[in-house]
Amino acid sequence: MNTPAKAPLTPKQVIDRASELGIAAERLRFFDEADLADGGLDDMHDYTQLTDVALRSVREPAEGLFIAESSKIIRRAHATGMVPRSYLTSPKWLFDLADIIASNDVPIFIGTDAAVEALTGFHLHRGALAAMARPVLPDPADLVADATRIVIIEDIVDHTNVGALIRSAAAMGVDAVLVTPRCADPLYRRAIRVSMGTVFQVPWARIDPWPESIGALQDAGFVVAGMTLGEGAITLDELVAEDHEKLALVFGSEGHGLTQATEQRLGRKVTIPMMGGVDSLNVAAAAAVAFYATR
Repeated sequence: MNTPAKAPLTPKQVIDRASELGIAAERLRFFDEADLADGGLDDMHDYTQLTDVALRSVREPAEGLFIAESSKIIRRAHATGMVPRSYLTSPKWLFDLADIIASNDVPIFIGTDAAVEALTGFHLHRGALAAMARPVLPDPADLVADATRIVIIEDIVDHTNVGALIRSAAAMGVDAVLVTPRCADPLYRRAIRVSMGTVFQVPWARIDPWPESIGALQDAGFVVAGMTLGEGAITLDELVAEDHEKLALVFGSEGHGLTQATEQRLGRKVTIPMMGGVDSLNVAAAAAVAFYATR
């Protein structure tokens, strides 16, 4: 026998429960598809067209925001000092996140499932989104000043690879990540989700110009080692045996690897020996191996 579905909470019930949890009623903005047809509510622009990767990759940096998706990611963003602009959620997740939502006074948008999907472009099965203020990135020189092991990701365009690589960097104690100008945005919501929010804890910055900045890293004492299948490469084990005091590991794009201009400037070319007829690893997997070996 099927259990009848519970009726959705009314706005009054949500307001009453939110008040009990310390969330002021005037922060709650309820909306449905009719509201969207009339132009939507104020401040909801942050959540429109979230599935358009090309558009969001331009809009979010330009407008100084990023989107945190799921209660776990939102909590990690708060824990590392990220500043919310607003929340988009259902009553269930509003109450689940009440302890952190009550700590600020930004708007909270609560929509029907159909309205949320129409607004964002996808079904919000992870329960909650937060529009957060994008942090000001540090100067790369300041970021690496006290570092001994850093990572540079060159022109990696897949957000999943960027997120996975940053998660491995966090797990293996990498001091900082530098991202080249054409690399995918580490604060795009898929990259954040794949990184499990570790992008908030690993210091990172854009390095520009690239690859000309390799010279500055070498002047700062780093041996710059690029992972490559090119000629003249030593093995990862040989790199580890050299025991460099300061090491910068460079990983190239998914298709072509490191650019020729970068390879010409490297202090070391490094490869991970393969077996079983496999010629190479996915860049995120290769990074995890290299991070572990050089920890």
